[in-house]
Amino acid sequence: MTIQKNPNTPSPETQAEAMRIAKATQKPGQTKDQTKLVAAGIQKGIELYKKQQKVKARERDKLRKKQVSGKQEQPKEVAAATPEKVVIHKQHWLPWVLLLVSWVGFAYFLMQS
Repeated sequence: MTIQKNPNTPSPETQAEAMRIAKATQKPGQTKDQTKLVAAGIQKGIELYKKQQKVKARERDKLRKKQVSGKQEQPKEVAAATPEKVVIHKQHWLPWVLLLVSWVGFAYFLMQS
């Protein structure tokens, strides 16, 4: 017989970490019960964070597996025939106009004085 652990029961490491953080941020005059409530909130946050990271890791693994399997199925001729993306950087005209206007204004100021 194996004893199954409740999936909602946090690990002892998580509980210890939450209590350590709660004690580190404890305010003067705060009771033990209040500290335990703060630790419980921190513990729930840690659990939620871990769940989110697990979901993200699963998604990354799925994406990586798709990319790996996609690369293996793709013939080399098709990969060579597709053109590479060309990035064209176009400079905006507004900074140059503002620079020109400021220089003209500075020259006008010097002419007046």
